[in-house]
Amino acid sequence: MQMPTPDHRPRPRILCVVGARPNFMKMAPIMAALSEYAPELDARLVHTGQHYDKSMNHQYFDALGIPAPDINLEVGSGSHAAQTADVMRRFEPALDEIRPSAVLVVGDINSTLACALVAAKKSIPVIHVEAGLRSFDRSMPEEINRILTDQLSDLLFTTERHCRDNLLREGIAETRIHFAGNVMIDTLHRNLQRAVPVADILRHAGRKDFPADRGGFAVVTMHRPSNVDDPHILGRLLDTIAQAAHRLPVIFTIHPRTRSMIDKFGLRRKLDVPRLLALPPMGYLEMLGLMKDARVVLSDSGGIQEETTALGVPCITLRNNTERPVTVDEGTNILAGQDPERILALLDETLRTGGKVGRIPEFWDGKTSVRIAQTIRSWAGKGFPR
Repeated sequence: MQMPTPDHRPRPRILCVVGARPNFMKMAPIMAALSEYAPELDARLVHTGQHYDKSMNHQYFDALGIPAPDINLEVGSGSHAAQTADVMRRFEPALDEIRPSAVLVVGDINSTLACALVAAKKSIPVIHVEAGLRSFDRSMPEEINRILTDQLSDLLFTTERHCRDNLLREGIAETRIHFAGNVMIDTLHRNLQRAVPVADILRHAGRKDFPADRGGFAVVTMHRPSNVDDPHILGRLLDTIAQAAHRLPVIFTIHPRTRSMIDKFGLRRKLDVPRLLALPPMGYLEMLGLMKDARVVLSDSGGIQEETTALGVPCITLRNNTERPVTVDEGTNILAGQDPERILALLDETLRTGGKVGRIPEFWDGKTSVRIAQTIRSWAGKGFPR
């Protein structure tokens, strides 16, 4: 019997996993780069459905050019334990169906850890993009996800030089670690010219009259449990945002979790302030348009810390720590915590001086996904060694 030629061998499959909004911005350039720079690999996509709403396909998949998922697990929301368990339960049959040579996960959400754990238990190599980030605050669920996912991974791509040291301290073999840069910045570079103008956002919201001239407004986002799940802390932060609106116009894009807590605690009246515009969550291109023209951003988002550094926009982070210290050491980010006096003092200083001036960190050059694809291609050529 004639043996199949190498040209007829099935292509090795890389199963890429997304589950929540931040994943989409990271996965879009990775899948594009795998297609262009590692065409001998068959990249497939699973969406766990950890975050899902009807507008998501337009706001993220369509806008960023992400291919439709091969499988949608439709997990939905739930407690951390329930959601992680449900992803694991639904992901295993997907692995059996697709039979990948490796599983690629990004970031630090529950789906990241759940899928890495299932793959590792089935002896399938795991690739982790955005490895080694540490806040050193284990009260954050994301910190637990980061640490455990890195322990399970066979190939680890880091965004900052110091991440290597974190991984080495935790016993990760140096041969598994690759400094590739920040893939989020690839997406930013590719889409900056497509960012939705602020005037269009205001017009769509029916607020053409809102005084947000170029460079003359602040953008606020807030969603972390430590900021929004306690009525006293959330109330103080909303009062702080209202005080900020006395200084310059504020556009507050309200995360569904935050909106739910505002309603639960009866705090909606705190948003009824002149020059404070509350908007629903934005799509990627809309949020990019807001950030790039803002005078300052106040946020507790890790991704926004990175994006504002890349854009050169001052960022006041409403947290006491960050897993992205390069945004503080080299970028435009300042940690403010939850204290209203400190937040407003930093805002006043930013408005007076123009804000912190940073520089673009190493390998935040829009080519991270290419480096990732080329490394995976080389690794696959060696037979996916574990």
